[in-house]
Amino acid sequence: MEPLTPLPLESLPALPPLALAVVGHVEMVSFIGVEHLPLAGEILHADDFSELPAGGGAVVAVQMARLTGQRLPFFTALGQDAPGRRAAEELDALGLELHIAWREAPTRRGITFIDAEGERTITVIGERLMPTGADGLPWERLGRSDGVFVTATDAAGLRLARRARVLAATPRVRLPTLQAAGISLDALIGSATDPGEAYEPGDLDPAPRLRIGTEAERGGVLVPGGRYAAVSRQGPVLDAYGAGDSFAAGVTTGLAAGWSLRQAISLGAHCGAACLDGRGPYASQLKLGVDGRH
Repeated sequence: MEPLTPLPLESLPALPPLALAVVGHVEMVSFIGVEHLPLAGEILHADDFSELPAGGGAVVAVQMARLTGQRLPFFTALGQDAPGRRAAEELDALGLELHIAWREAPTRRGITFIDAEGERTITVIGERLMPTGADGLPWERLGRSDGVFVTATDAAGLRLARRARVLAATPRVRLPTLQAAGISLDALIGSATDPGEAYEPGDLDPAPRLRIGTEAERGGVLVPGGRYAAVSRQGPVLDAYGAGDSFAAGVTTGLAAGWSLRQAISLGAHCGAACLDGRGPYASQLKLGVDGRH
């Protein structure tokens, strides 16, 4: 069977008005550009440095905001420390409507090295903070949402998110948490090669209606549906960080819009490809017009 080929961006319909939201985590990440990844005992000189609030929840939320042209509700948790306050300020400036469960624990940090080929490594420092169903956040908003994507919460939070018309998640929510929630996902989207996002048939009951395993430039696998191809690219990859999360944001947005699977995968593929063109997750994310047009 031939793989599903993404449609050109200009062939996709305009997005209808959508109410979307994200439930997930944030990390303050240091992005360090190097010629190659460091070897044992080696001293490298970085050619680029930046620090941004990132992590899967933040990246998905900002990409959705840029697709819809609206401030996007983001349910998250942050430490009551300087990195947490800075993260909140910068995510607000990136177009998110923040609903924060403040914690006494420190905000998690991350260090990412990006080599000359755009490949990255990620090291996280500290506990992943996440909103839970017991937090006094406006969870009722999710029941009025067309689509919600989840990267981190507990079983109670997942059940609240399931009130949305379309619910998608990453396996990084953790399979035991997904299983304990006892809900059916419309889509489970994650890397097919990252052990932290591994999923096998039977891991969840009920099974997700759609499982998408991404494989970077090789496209990925749809269950059901077979393989899909990646968008053809001309230029070099500057930074792979955030490409998979941007893909997930595009797919979830397309599914929430009621698009066909091919159309939703196509939007996701264009989001992922656009993210590769800039340093850091936000520099080149795909933006659509305020009317959802390309």
